[in-house]
Order: sequence, then structure tokens, then C-alpha cells
Amino acid sequence: MKSSFAFASAIALVAGLLAAGQAQTAAQQPPAAPAASPGQAPAPAPPRTPRTIAPIDITGYWVPVITEDWRWRMLTPPKGDYASVPINDEGRRVADAWNLSKDEAAGLSCKPYGIGNIMRMPGRMHVTWQDDNTLKLEFDAGTQTRLLHFVGKAPSAGEKIQKTWQGYSAADWEIAGQSVAVDRNGIPVAAPQGRGGRGGGRGAPAPRGGALHVVTTNFREGYLRKNGVPYSENASISEYFDKVGPEPNGDVILLVRTVVDDPKYLQVPFITSTHFKLEKDGAKWNPSPCKIDPPVEVPAKQ
Repeated sequence: MKSSFAFASAIALVAGLLAAGQAQTAAQQPPAAPAASPGQAPAPAPPRTPRTIAPIDITGYWVPVITEDWRWRMLTPPKGDYASVPINDEGRRVADAWNLSKDEAAGLSCKPYGIGNIMRMPGRMHVTWQDDNTLKLEFDAGTQTRLLHFVGKAPSAGEKIQKTWQGYSAADWEIAGQSVAVDRNGIPVAAPQGRGGRGGGRGAPAPRGGALHVVTTNFREGYLRKNGVPYSENASISEYFDKVGPEPNGDVILLVRTVVDDPKYLQVPFITSTHFKLEKDGAKWNPSPCKIDPPVEVPAKQ
């Protein structure tokens, strides 16, 4: 009789502990959405925004990895050094007339920090979301800021809008395996699972990865290099951002391919690939104003 009573007491104790645990777990969970009444439409899903559908996360602090073009990016090359830039005769004429002192006196020290060259400057970049539709790129070199607009209307050619060093950047995601269809806000709409495409059968995993595509307009003329190699305000500038890694050593790399197409000063488009490495925080962030060191003097041949 006593053992039966003890067994029943143990069962009651375990049941009480389970009920208390379930109550505590339920208290920690966010309240569930109320169930739809019969005949009532279910609650709408959260809106899809460029931020929520981003195939890659490029936010954070990035430091450039300068393993090529070192003498043009880290130093101010001599006037007339435009090797590897496909400039035409007019571009050569403008570059040969460059005068650093005149730029400084005219308040044009930021010409090498414009959209055509800011990604090549030896400074850090901080990427954040300003809002769900806008990425913000801040540069400590020249204290420049770029806004990449996923939703919005770019200025038309006829609009009288003041041009800036960084111009107006229109952005869109190119998602791996994604259909080219977009909704009314310019957000990509994925092809239905099981329809079309190799490997798109029912139950196939959703595609992962992608790239960021950016086209910039409405900018001021500037320099492709710190020594006055020019690009015009009517150039066409586009970029692709790709994220790679982590590598075996843990590095995460951001690759930015920039294409500057400027018939006024270039014979063919000028294409560069710039690498950045993700840093753990902003401890080395060091904003500085637009300032160009004097050109490096090339020793005369003996």
C-alpha cells in the first residue's frame, strides 16, 4: 500500500515539473499570431525587401588587399604616368596638364576620391544598411559616403540636379539560379520550384549566393588615379560585388569589379578588380579629409 502511494506521488511530482517547464518555455516564446477565423484570410507574410532577400551579406568593416597596382594606389605617381590605363589623345592631354597645387587652390582635392577611383583608394570601407532599401558605404579615405539605392528613381538626363563626387547609385541583386523577373519594387521574384531549369525539380534546394550589381550616374568628373588621369561626368560606371570565403585561414574576401566606360577620355573601358578583407571590428577606422601627397619623383637614370 505504501509503495503504491509512493509511486503515485512520484508520478504526480514528475507531471508537475513537466507542466512547470512547459509553462516557462511558453512564457519565453513570442506570442503566436492569432489564428484566422473561418472564412478570414490569413495574416500577410512580412514584406520582401532588398535587405531580407540579400543573397550575400557585405556589411562590416573592410580593408583593401593591395597586392597589385601598388605604386599607383599607395603612392602618387609622377605626372604623365598613366601606364595600363587605355586613355586616348584627349585623356593624355588632360593628364599631362595636371597640377596638384591648382586642384588644391580650386577646392578640387576630392577629384581622386570620386566614384571612378574611390574603391581603389588605400582606405577602409564600412558597409551598413541605412534602411531596408539602401546600403551605405562609408570610406575613411576622404570621408566619402556612397548610398546604393535598390528602390527609387534615378535622376533623368534632363533633370537639373547637382552632381556629386559619388553620384547616384542604383543597385540590384543578381541571385544564383534566380529568374530575371522582378516585382513592382524591383525585387527579384524567384521561379517556382519544380518548373523549368536544370535541377529545378520538385524538392530541389533553393539557390544560394549571388552578386550585387550597381550602376552609378549623376557624378562629377574626377580622376582614375591620383595623378590626374581623368574620367568625365558622362562616363558609364558599373560595378559587381562578389563575396568569397571563408578561406582556409578564415579570411572573407569582397571582390569589386569596376568598369569605367568613357569615350571622351578612354579608347576602351577601363576595368579593375579590387579586393577587400573583412575585419572583426572598426578598431582601425581612421577618417581623413581629401588629401593627395605630392608625386613620387622618379630617380634619373645614370
